[in-house]
Amino acid sequence: MIGGMIRHMKSLRGMQHDGGWIHHLLEEAENERMHLFTFIQMRNPGILFRLAILFTQGFMLTAYSTMYLLSSRLSHRFVGYLEEEAVKTYTNCIKDIDDGKLPLWQNSKAPEIAIYYWGLQKDAKFRDALISIRADECMHREVNHHFADLGPETPFEQPKVIQVDSCVGEALKDDFEDHKKKASSQP
Repeated sequence: MIGGMIRHMKSLRGMQHDGGWIHHLLEEAENERMHLFTFIQMRNPGILFRLAILFTQGFMLTAYSTMYLLSSRLSHRFVGYLEEEAVKTYTNCIKDIDDGKLPLWQNSKAPEIAIYYWGLQKDAKFRDALISIRADECMHREVNHHFADLGPETPFEQPKVIQVDSCVGEALKDDFEDHKKKASSQP
């Protein structure tokens, strides 16, 4: 969101097209918002958690805006590395669900917002939502590293087709293939 806003303002000041970055950055921000809403719908957080989100947003808005103004390449590389950690975290959560270490999530139904947003089947489990979120984070990782490689003045081109194993590892291809089958079988 911050990158999209800064690039938008720069585009307006220069009266030039931004090369396709703004739309993608705002779309990524919307997607991350849906991840948050998915988890919020799982457990309605109390006032302390909501205040923590508010203060974290204030800190990150200031820090990331400053970093983006100083170096958009560094900012995208930083986000790329954060997304790498998110992929690892969701992979571990999925493994823990499969190993029975997260019994509350094992049979939990996917939140309605996740079923709607990712087009999951009506009887989808929370594990299915995590697989979708992990796939999003994988794409965010690749695209942010791609943005960092391009530099701020290069027009955005969609990265080449990303191989599943480069995102989530050989051992998790089955999850991805199952997800694709379920998604393609829906009307």
